Amino acid sequence: MEASKVIHAIYTDDDILMSAVKSVKAQKHHIEEIYTPFPVHGLDKAMGLAPTRIAITAFLYGLVGLVVSVVMMDYIMIEDWPQDIGGKPSFSYLENMPAFVPIMFELTVFFAAHLMVITFYLRSRMWPFKKAENPDPRTTDDHFLMEIAVHGNTDELENLLKETGAVEINIIDKEDAH
Repeated sequence: MEASKVIHAIYTDDDILMSAVKSVKAQKHHIEEIYTPFPVHGLDKAMGLAPTRIAITAFLYGLVGLVVSVVMMDYIMIEDWPQDIGGKPSFSYLENMPAFVPIMFELTVFFAAHLMVITFYLRSRMWPFKKAENPDPRTTDDHFLMEIAVHGNTDELENLLKETGAVEINIIDKEDAH
């Protein structure tokens, strides 16, 4: 059954990979995944992936950190245990806010950074002790792999990939690939 098969095209140069992705997309083939040893600038746009919304979550996590810092400092330094530090009594939060700015900044960054890492791991399904899903170990060193689903067009795809500069083309069962 050809529907469960994929073609793995291996490239040795990121510039050749980028032009190959553009050629494959121009021929209306669907690229399942691309494995690279390092991030390739512009590859997401060439593949037609939607822009990420992770920056929005970073901003929201920073706001959470800012709110937590303001509430925490107001409660601790003004309500719960007010102290006269250096002759400056703690009558209100606004009078003492300039002294609290570094804490507000640090907690904003702390919340944004830590919650972003957690979000990244959850979104990419990278659990602790998860087995790697890399189909070819060479893609962690110096090779690039393009995975394309086969739908009865094996010869056409192989010819197209050879023209784009693939150094190796393998047809693999999807169940065996991962």
